[in-house]
Amino acid sequence: MLERVIFYIFALIIFIMLFGRIIKRRDSIYVYLLAGNAIGLLLRLIEMSNNMELGFALIILCYTISVIVPFVIIALEYRNIFLPEMYTIIRAKFLLKLGQNEAVRKLLIRYIDKHSNSYFSHKLLAEIYEREGKYDDAIDEYVIVVDLNKKDYDSYYKIAFLLNQTEKSEESKRMLEELLEKKPEYYQASDLLGSILYDQELFKEAVGVYLQALKYNPDKYELYYGLGMSYTRLNDFQAAKEYYDKAAKLNSLLFHAKVNAAQIMLIEGELEEAEERLIECLEDKDSEPDAYFYLAIISMLKGEKDRAVGYVNIAIELDKRMYERVCKQEIFKPVMDEIRTNKTQSHKYHMNIQELKTRKHLDDTIALIQSLKGEAKSRANKADKKIIDIDKYEQREF
Repeated sequence: MLERVIFYIFALIIFIMLFGRIIKRRDSIYVYLLAGNAIGLLLRLIEMSNNMELGFALIILCYTISVIVPFVIIALEYRNIFLPEMYTIIRAKFLLKLGQNEAVRKLLIRYIDKHSNSYFSHKLLAEIYEREGKYDDAIDEYVIVVDLNKKDYDSYYKIAFLLNQTEKSEESKRMLEELLEKKPEYYQASDLLGSILYDQELFKEAVGVYLQALKYNPDKYELYYGLGMSYTRLNDFQAAKEYYDKAAKLNSLLFHAKVNAAQIMLIEGELEEAEERLIECLEDKDSEPDAYFYLAIISMLKGEKDRAVGYVNIAIELDKRMYERVCKQEIFKPVMDEIRTNKTQSHKYHMNIQELKTRKHLDDTIALIQSLKGEAKSRANKADKKIIDIDKYEQREF
């Protein structure tokens, strides 16, 4: 008898709570829960009124549908986990796998109209808009997500990332700075902020951001690589090479860092080391044209003209745009007649804007050094000729 009284008390309390949720949330799923609760209550009432004993299985069923399941759902709601929301999200993700994006959007928007504070619905809708390239809509949804959960740093970062994608770099920069104040170890934020500062040619500031990030993330090769590129633009080639090497050590497939380090070795006259590094880069199709190009420069510096021509022609065969770069390098003038142009398609580089700008800066530096060396040699030859002419004049007067 006591067991029945306890059951009725709990079942009735849950019945009232479910009824209140139907009024408040207006969601059909609570109707099903209320119906289950009512069935359990009815079975126990029949049991009592007929002075009979339900079987063990039926008693367990009554407890399950009248008390246990509703109690678990209500308990989850106190942790902001709502069954209707979870059902909607699961259904939406299933439809997404079937490629029914339009149906998913309508489902989420319909649910949000009823429950404007649905964190998961807003977040999934933001992700869908982002995938479809509707960045402004995605930003609006992510803003709501962050308002609902202040500790969702991933969504905070997404807003900054999408602002940068929509050419609102100043707003993005401010958000990233705020994010790093709250969570300084969030290395993706540091990486993106460093890239924005690089694009704005604020290289010293970029260096500061990357160095700060390394205190929390000493194992992230992206940060070392960003430092290498920033120091390159500051013409601190020794520091740049050091960080390129660290990046390549952490990620052996980061051939762009190896190529950049080889370029710096070339600038500093470390030809053998540069050559060794570039030969490694021939393993990577993306870096291969550049590697052959710089190997050609090294061969010219060593006086190996035939070898240089071979390397250059391979580079141009891999990427026809190499011919234009060859023409800008003073060092290739003596062999230009032997260099072939190529009409194949241009090589597709998998490099971002920062990488391309860094590579160009190093190219320009190499070209400048060779040009200065050529001018110095020309001036030296003219000086020698002038001395010889003076000597001849003095000998004639004598």
